[in-house]
Amino acid sequence: MHIEILCSGHRSVTRGYRTCYTVKGKNEDVLITDRGGVVESKYRIHAAVVDSQGNLQYAVGNPSRMTLARSATKPFQTLAILQTGAAERFSYDDADVALMCASHSSEPRHIARSQEMLKKAALREEDMACGGHVPLSAVVNRAWIKKDFTPTAICNNCSGKHVGMMAGALCMDSTVEDYYKPGHPMQQRVMRAVEEISGLRQHEVHWTIDGCNLPTPAMPLCDLALMYAKLAEACDDEAADDNQVHLARVHQSMSSYPEMVGGEGRFCTTLMQAYGGMLVGKLGADGCYGIAVRASDEARAVGIAVKVEDGNIEILYAAVMEILDKLNFGTKEMRMALDHFHHLKIVNTAGVVTGGVTHHFKLRKVQPPVEEEKNAHTP
Repeated sequence: MHIEILCSGHRSVTRGYRTCYTVKGKNEDVLITDRGGVVESKYRIHAAVVDSQGNLQYAVGNPSRMTLARSATKPFQTLAILQTGAAERFSYDDADVALMCASHSSEPRHIARSQEMLKKAALREEDMACGGHVPLSAVVNRAWIKKDFTPTAICNNCSGKHVGMMAGALCMDSTVEDYYKPGHPMQQRVMRAVEEISGLRQHEVHWTIDGCNLPTPAMPLCDLALMYAKLAEACDDEAADDNQVHLARVHQSMSSYPEMVGGEGRFCTTLMQAYGGMLVGKLGADGCYGIAVRASDEARAVGIAVKVEDGNIEILYAAVMEILDKLNFGTKEMRMALDHFHHLKIVNTAGVVTGGVTHHFKLRKVQPPVEEEKNAHTP
């Protein structure tokens, strides 16, 4: 009988422009769960750390992995909403903008704000195309079960984005009823915004339909990280254009109202509360995460994008915190506020700790490619 026991050891091979890593044998970039030191499961991790010029600074696994951004796209979908002038026309404040970026917990404050946003633009819930679902919050779910409550579209965790896009459609003198369809002017504006901020051409971004019924993009992980780097850079750019002004408002809104982006006890909310404006973070379903870290006296603004291969969200949060720790972003006290996300414990039904999660990946510093290599890989 062979029993795999926890051990460490990694090797990487760097080849070509943007740097790709290959894994040999058991030297994988993974998080491992164990019980009593016996390996139970492995979760492969991919990550890219990119500055606002598009330079890949650090990598885990395959930093160019084609990745569905899912709700990690919301700050940039919100950019497209702000481009329409909807915030000014309907007096949407920063808390409203934060809700547009949210995958919220369907708490009463989230639903109430979504309803108020509808009212400001004289819109109807019946035109929201997202539908209802079980809430992301276990506390809210228990309350709904006790009330035998059936959620409608206004309760959807994406409600803020949907209302914002409906309002944007009005500002574009377009129809509201089909605002969610890929060919609608509102969605075409979203697609252009994603292409512009990522620097990708139209054929390099692949669009599909998300769980809330809106188009969602897939792109290389490093390009998603670049988008978040530009979100961070916009906060401190003195020569800002209109897009940068809008992106700065998105960052400010998320960091000022983190409770609107997630909810009580949620990772996104706790992360932004702990870091106090230094960064914003946004979850994407099935194990994707984006972080925009503002420039400091020591370092320029960067974006971080992380993907867990099998989509496990708990493992994703642990990996994000390990990367922030390895990069030494924030104070020790800031990171300790999220230690329960970082260092997971496996607890059985009797409350006994039976195992845990360990981080078996290295954040590899990427050396800039020599000029002839870069030119050889440039189309």
